[in-house]
Amino acid sequence: MNALLNFSSDVFLVAFFLYCLGFISYGVTIAGARLTKRDPEKHIRKWGRISYAISLLGLISHATSFITRWIGGGHIPTSNMYEFMSFFAMMIMLAFVVTYAIYRKHLIGLFTLPLTVIIVAYAMVFPQEVQPLIPALQSPWLKIHVTTVALGEAFLAVGFAVALLQLLRIVDFREKGPRARRSQRWVEVLMVIAVIMVGYLISVFGFRAAGYEATFLQENVHISDAGVESTETDTVAYKLPPIFKPYNSQVQEMDSFLGMKDGILETPHWMKGVDAARKWNTIVWSILIGLILYAVIRIIIRKPIGAVIHPLTRGMDPDDLDEISYRIIAIGYPIFTLGGLVFAMIWAYLAWSRFWGWDPKEVWALITWLYYTAYLHLRLSRGWHGEKSAWLAVIGFIVVMFTLVGVNLVLVGLHSYAGVE
Repeated sequence: MNALLNFSSDVFLVAFFLYCLGFISYGVTIAGARLTKRDPEKHIRKWGRISYAISLLGLISHATSFITRWIGGGHIPTSNMYEFMSFFAMMIMLAFVVTYAIYRKHLIGLFTLPLTVIIVAYAMVFPQEVQPLIPALQSPWLKIHVTTVALGEAFLAVGFAVALLQLLRIVDFREKGPRARRSQRWVEVLMVIAVIMVGYLISVFGFRAAGYEATFLQENVHISDAGVESTETDTVAYKLPPIFKPYNSQVQEMDSFLGMKDGILETPHWMKGVDAARKWNTIVWSILIGLILYAVIRIIIRKPIGAVIHPLTRGMDPDDLDEISYRIIAIGYPIFTLGGLVFAMIWAYLAWSRFWGWDPKEVWALITWLYYTAYLHLRLSRGWHGEKSAWLAVIGFIVVMFTLVGVNLVLVGLHSYAGVE
């Protein structure tokens, strides 16, 4: 079984590099069409097919990794953060493959592939060992609930990618009016967030390659329902230099970095999620390196990133993008409703004898569902099309990602087992 699990990890790495190569290939497809002196349409057809084939190979490799890990581990690999985020990335690629097969828009690949790469890279941060299922997860509803949630959110993710593409198409960076400048600023904020995601990859994999480690002893005080106070000491391992160290902790061992001998700041005590200090420290590093990278990019290109991307989108009809984004979200919404609410409540009743318990993940799943319900209502009943609809789709996916990642950082609940070691 270990050989099968090792094979699964190797194939997963192959899928990651194929996704990266697919993203680059889509970049050649779009940018090359503007630079080539030959027939641009022929160039797009040729490189579009190559890019789609690479993406499809990545998805096949990813599915192979998923199946072999399932066989080797003895249960569906969606029970912890590494497995779920890996599966979520695979579902995004599946949703993209379906979307591309219908609409044949190459730019969707240019925006979806990097999102997949970032999510796969995020999954790689977590422990990759197969872990035994806790009692609550030893149910066939694990397969039903998690797979439908991930598939529904995957279509919402592709809808987000198309909406972002739509915004870059309709916001003209050459205009100078107050409304135009406001739209330009907000689109550029999205570009900054995208660069911060790249900063995340650089920080995590850069320090991991350097072999950096720091260890803290954290003292945690617990008060039982009977009012009895108890103290336990946990060891918290860092892979990045501690800008924020764990709350109420002392250094046990720490590699040298810029003369640092301790964490610069202490993680706020109200961040009570599983391994919140280490996650928060990673977020801070991502923002710091991302902003530095953004500043370097701006110095080089001497204009907003959105202004550089905008000309690449001129061949696309914004109304088509608007309709594609809406239809993809309309597919994802009922799937998410089934997985995130209906199936989740059935499983909750079987596991804990109640349909609803106000667990943080349950609450944010409901908030996500209500948000997309409002999106569909405003679009169908209030006529919110174009730029308004695109912004709603973009913000909606931010809500999805907070539900997946942010809730685990700040809050503790019944879904905390999906955190890290």
